[in-house]
Amino acid sequence: MSDPSRPLRTAAVIPAAGRGVRLGPGAPKALRALGGTPMLVHAVRAMAASRAVSLVVVVAPPDGATEVRHLLDEHPLSDRTDLLVVPGGETRQDSVRRGLAALPDGIDVVLVHDAARPLVPVDTVDAVIAAVRAGAPAVVPALPLADTVKQVEPQPQGTPEPVVGTPERSLLRAVQTPQGFDRETLLKAHDTVVEGEGATDDAGLVERLGQRVVVVPGHEEAFKVTRPLDLVLAEAVLARRRATDGYV
Repeated sequence: MSDPSRPLRTAAVIPAAGRGVRLGPGAPKALRALGGTPMLVHAVRAMAASRAVSLVVVVAPPDGATEVRHLLDEHPLSDRTDLLVVPGGETRQDSVRRGLAALPDGIDVVLVHDAARPLVPVDTVDAVIAAVRAGAPAVVPALPLADTVKQVEPQPQGTPEPVVGTPERSLLRAVQTPQGFDRETLLKAHDTVVEGEGATDDAGLVERLGQRVVVVPGHEEAFKVTRPLDLVLAEAVLARRRATDGYV
């Protein structure tokens, strides 16, 4: 049990070992340029922008940890935030687990953030951290859905799919990152839940333990850059920030 008189320390883990095939051939998605700077650098800066985050752990492609370390050294953080780079695994869950294993003692709150969400505002990061510090074992930022969602019976690609249900949209949320966790809860989830058992994110692993997960408001600029059109939108958001906020 943590000492209630000691301030809770927060670290962010950024799994960046994926290839990002939906953006097309070339460098891994996290290393694609956004406004002339790799998306991964933007994502690291987004975590370090929170004064509560004292450490960022980047989980690099298994054979690319040295390259990623050199890249990040070219874009140093302030002295307030430490940086570690560790090699990842074959799956996202394995990569996050390796990032967790690299955390030093004294870290109580862990954020897990997608490298492909480079523009999440610091207010969202701080809101997630605050909710964990207030006692929630797992916290996710999320937005209400703008579109109606249909549940279908899957068919081969290109074949019409029968609709089997229409979930109530007001009860649904589109989940973003960073997701925040009590460290011990997240470690237990990764040690207990086998990948593929119905969980598609870290909060889902905690849900499988029967633990409480809460939602805080997300932000429209915390979208995931997955397809070429997302990159166009991200460039537009970045250009606006640079023009109005002095964003680097």
